Amino acid sequence: MDTKQHIAIFTTASLPWMTGTAVNPLFRAAYLSIGGDRKVTLVVPWLSIRDQELVYPSNTTFVLPSQQEKYIREWLEERIGSKFNFNLQFYPGKFAVDKRSILPVGDISEIIPDDESDIAILEEPEHLTWYHHGRRWKKKFKWVVGIIHTNYLEYVKREKNGAVEAFLLEHINRWVVHIYCHKVIRLSAATQDYPKSVICNVHGVNPKFLEIGKKKMEQRQDEDQVFGKGVYYIGKMIWSKGYRELLKLLGDHQKDLAGIEVDLFGNGEDSDEVQKAAQDLELSVKVHPGRDHTDPIFHDYKVFVNPSTTDVVCTTTAEALAMGKFVVCADHPSNEFFRQFPNCFLCDKSDAFVRGIFKALTEEPEPLTNAQMHELSWEAATERFLTAAELDQPLAKKPQRTRSKKFLSMSLQLGRKFDDASAYIHHVTLGFEGSRRAFGAVPGSLHPDEQQCKELGIASPSNKRGWNK
Repeated sequence: MDTKQHIAIFTTASLPWMTGTAVNPLFRAAYLSIGGDRKVTLVVPWLSIRDQELVYPSNTTFVLPSQQEKYIREWLEERIGSKFNFNLQFYPGKFAVDKRSILPVGDISEIIPDDESDIAILEEPEHLTWYHHGRRWKKKFKWVVGIIHTNYLEYVKREKNGAVEAFLLEHINRWVVHIYCHKVIRLSAATQDYPKSVICNVHGVNPKFLEIGKKKMEQRQDEDQVFGKGVYYIGKMIWSKGYRELLKLLGDHQKDLAGIEVDLFGNGEDSDEVQKAAQDLELSVKVHPGRDHTDPIFHDYKVFVNPSTTDVVCTTTAEALAMGKFVVCADHPSNEFFRQFPNCFLCDKSDAFVRGIFKALTEEPEPLTNAQMHELSWEAATERFLTAAELDQPLAKKPQRTRSKKFLSMSLQLGRKFDDASAYIHHVTLGFEGSRRAFGAVPGSLHPDEQQCKELGIASPSNKRGWNK
């Protein structure tokens, strides 16, 4: 009899799309599987060829899920140096061009067999459940943990009619997360608040970055200066990822920063506009195509600068610190985790950024201690996750229907009935193509099409289960 704890991690993106919800859940699955005490399954979206061409870089596409799985595992093994014993499953997804996001199609909870439905980790639970139509996650699984990755409200506020849309989205997010999650983890206080949530950074850095940092420390034993380059920033090249704030900062302080060179690296739909804005500055600001942050071209940069306030926890900031660099970033809740590192300068005003950049260019970073390197690692992130998710203790069995329920308080009974009614309303509302479209769902996302069912080896829509409270 299988007595292992079963953990299913559902996420909203997959490699080769280099986004946080593709990379971080992959590392989480790998490190949770260490030791073999748990059976871990990572569940990622499968896209049609047409959608793959819109999402994946460098014309990378896959005809079969097995090909994409091979790509994902090889990418992970190259960075960690070993294989990991976790399962990889795909759910049908569609790319929403207007949202620049992948949305689930059909009831993706069915990917996990009922006899293995112990724990579900929903990476971006609001995103995964906006249009969910199927079994209720809290009924299917014994324990459902949502991890809030993205500050959706901040993105929406920047759009036309953003204040109204943000107001509505805030309440919808709160509603669906409450319906479907037992526990909520917010990576930082930069996300919207949720009842009974905890704030904890449960992400780590690719071990390659810590190796780079160790080599830099060894190099400093023989050389006085090991960083031959100055200031840089790397991130997806869209305005909301900090480029607008950074270029404004540089433009407002061109005289103060005269003589300083800044390199920007990234790919994205706003690349041409960023390039033009950089050319209009008197400073030497060069724009380059995106690269993997482990690329040797970044090893000699001394200062990573990021004034963005849209991130929840900036992955590249953690990576730069792991490589032993200075980081100059906004004094913002998204960066609170980094306050513990002496090489991180948190700045609340633009003139403080300028002072921080000059301080970083004229001094040498402090070598990371073993404890600081551990805090940045995935080992530490996994420890923090298990505690925050309350998985560091035995999982209780599903509550049995016993007569003791008669003695529950009236408020508790009413609360459960309200939750069940609320979940049922969501289920019914999202069961019609028209209402789904009205709320912004991708057309045809109620059930996967025959081609996706064939590619994934799943039952056709006619065989789907009905609503199970």
